[in-house]
Amino acid sequence: MYSYDTMLEMTVISSNQTWANCTLPYRVDKIPLILLYSMVLIIGLPANMATVYMTFLQVRRKNVLGIYLLSLSLCDLMYLCTLPMWAVYVGREHKWPWTSFACKLTSYIFFNNMYISIFLLCCVSVDRYVTVAYGLESRGLRQQKLAGAITSSICLLVALGHLPVFTMAEGETDQQQSCFEPSQPSFIVTGFNYARFVIGFLLPMAILVVTNCRISTSIQASETLLARQKYKIKCLTMVVIIFFLVCFGPYHLILLLRAVTFHIPQLRNDCDFEIRVYTPYTISLGLSTVNSAMNPILYVLASDNIRKEMRHGLAALIRRSIQRHQTDSSQNKMQSSEATQGRENPSS
Repeated sequence: MYSYDTMLEMTVISSNQTWANCTLPYRVDKIPLILLYSMVLIIGLPANMATVYMTFLQVRRKNVLGIYLLSLSLCDLMYLCTLPMWAVYVGREHKWPWTSFACKLTSYIFFNNMYISIFLLCCVSVDRYVTVAYGLESRGLRQQKLAGAITSSICLLVALGHLPVFTMAEGETDQQQSCFEPSQPSFIVTGFNYARFVIGFLLPMAILVVTNCRISTSIQASETLLARQKYKIKCLTMVVIIFFLVCFGPYHLILLLRAVTFHIPQLRNDCDFEIRVYTPYTISLGLSTVNSAMNPILYVLASDNIRKEMRHGLAALIRRSIQRHQTDSSQNKMQSSEATQGRENPSS
């Protein structure tokens, strides 16, 4: 008869062996993820570079919302710069070719980008709600210094909250070739997943739903806007909520599922369960990546003021290009004329 401690030890050894022999279907997601990362990079890089410039101009004009949107674009640009590394990693069938520190750093950037983006999206929605609900009174509430302090606090808290990434065994690529792939569940990881679901998804989702619904209600009650304008704003608020759910919902639901299964011994160490969850997990990661490409289009380039400014900027650029071309043509003609006169009147 085995003692309780002996049986517990045998269970732990058995579960470790199960995880050691568990092979996830890395080849299944290889081509789709590489294509997705490439598309996000091709769309997101120029879109975010354009929005950085446009929102920087808004910030210089004392636009409060520009602080949040500029920070959002910079955050997305930082993450987009790591996508080639993730594409190479997926192409090598999840074998990390660089150092453990590089694995931890790119993962750290991924986590920071996700949650800084989520909290900044909340700031954008709250700022828009304050503008719509309080009108002229909102000028006292909306200040650039306050927006800058809120943004800095968000970045600092998220960055500090994810520092444990540098100590996690999932990033030790010297011992294992994978980089932050699903691993044997633990109490710390389970608690971390619960916190990310509640603080990083559920609470922001509630803020987005409440603020956007109130924005829509306030706009519909307005007597100064046309029906077409009201419909456009209503659609935009709905798209914001749906977009947030599609990009971040699946990923956080899988985090919650993994946290719950930690309390179910039959599933906690079940390799078959992890294999079944793996494909939805990779899809959810891909959806969260799309966020970096869509943010500029949804939040910045959809703005009428931004589009007008871009048209004016492009028109000014075309005018300068035409003027430069005309100036160069005039100079060439003058030089040709002087050269012809020189040939006709050679010096003695």
